[in-house]
Amino acid sequence: MPELTHLLERSLLIEADRATIFRYFTDSNRWAAWWGAGSSIDARPGGSVLIRYPNGIQVMGEVLEIVEPERIVFTYGYESGKPIPAGASRVTILLEALKAGTRLHLSHAFAEAGVRDQHVQGWRFQLSLFANLLADEVNSGAQGKIDAWYAAWSMQDATERMRSLAAIASPEVRFRDRYARIDGMDELNDHIAATLRFMPGLTMERKGTARHCQHTVLADWVVRGADGAERMSGVNVFSLDSAGLIHSVTGFWNQ
Repeated sequence: MPELTHLLERSLLIEADRATIFRYFTDSNRWAAWWGAGSSIDARPGGSVLIRYPNGIQVMGEVLEIVEPERIVFTYGYESGKPIPAGASRVTILLEALKAGTRLHLSHAFAEAGVRDQHVQGWRFQLSLFANLLADEVNSGAQGKIDAWYAAWSMQDATERMRSLAAIASPEVRFRDRYARIDGMDELNDHIAATLRFMPGLTMERKGTARHCQHTVLADWVVRGADGAERMSGVNVFSLDSAGLIHSVTGFWNQ
């Protein structure tokens, strides 16, 4: 292999733990979900790496090093030999554990600067897809959490309401709308109690399907009176953390 002195480097925060992320480097089904149908990886030193892009381009390589859940190193080149043949470049992925999730550090080493530059947008795109794939897995139960959030606004018992909120939201949860600026679970519980006291007999529920992208969920809501008639409506923007818990909510009211 020629000397690989030209580096393409990229770093991004992924709101998932290292163990969850690393499964995409050891499980061929997850590897294929990231790269494309038919892609596979034999996760051991000397194991083969195969990437089949949706446009039919095929990349081949070999695992050089793998240390779970910290790093994986593999060679990368094209079956066609262009712009580089199999084995002609080296990819290193490092996973750094953080409180907010995991910092992924990518380094792709090439022998030529021009070839490196051809891959800048490709990695930007592929790592964006990867982060969204992880977000979808971590937040697979997001819609159920949204429903539990809305249901909590109708719970009269403070202890039951706190227990329900604690199962779906972080202790530092924030809530903002035109009438509230709430910080923390205890303050949120008190705010809901006040809402129930001053606006008795109302229930809130999700309207339509919750829409998720990259740890942000949009969910329309409607408030109904005891007679079932709609009294008000709007949309909430939910932010989810690396554990899939609700971290912040911003509410918008329909005029």
